[in-house]
Amino acid sequence: MKNITTNKKAFHNFFVSDMVEAGIVLKGNEIKSVLAGKINLSDSYIVIKNGEAILKNCYIAPYQITSNSVETKPDRKLLLHKSQILKLERNKKEKGYSIVPTKVYYDKGLVKVEIALAKGKKLYDKRNVLKEKAVKRDIERELKNF
Repeated sequence: MKNITTNKKAFHNFFVSDMVEAGIVLKGNEIKSVLAGKINLSDSYIVIKNGEAILKNCYIAPYQITSNSVETKPDRKLLLHKSQILKLERNKKEKGYSIVPTKVYYDKGLVKVEIALAKGKKLYDKRNVLKEKAVKRDIERELKNF
């Protein structure tokens, strides 16, 4: 499994839970570009429409060698089982979760997207997380010196 990109913004802005692996429908040039690491998940999200999961606002840079001008942010279909889609849709409606992509990776010849149910953080939650990271970093520094 080769990690291509991670959505750090999702972990900063949301409490992430219930991760699910999904395939993604890509064209030939898009696959080459994704494998080269030219993908950005920072503002992307997932919508469930007509029983299908669709990845929106995911930027994939055009492949350098080809000169075809291709749309860089089209909607991309995610490949999930029907039961997984229904579970995600139910949690989104009942509990007020969002569905966000957290990671894109290459596994056994296929590009996969890890998606998760996420609940938005408040500003004070974000501050607490940053404070805890700073404290841990200081403790590690002090232990390293001894």
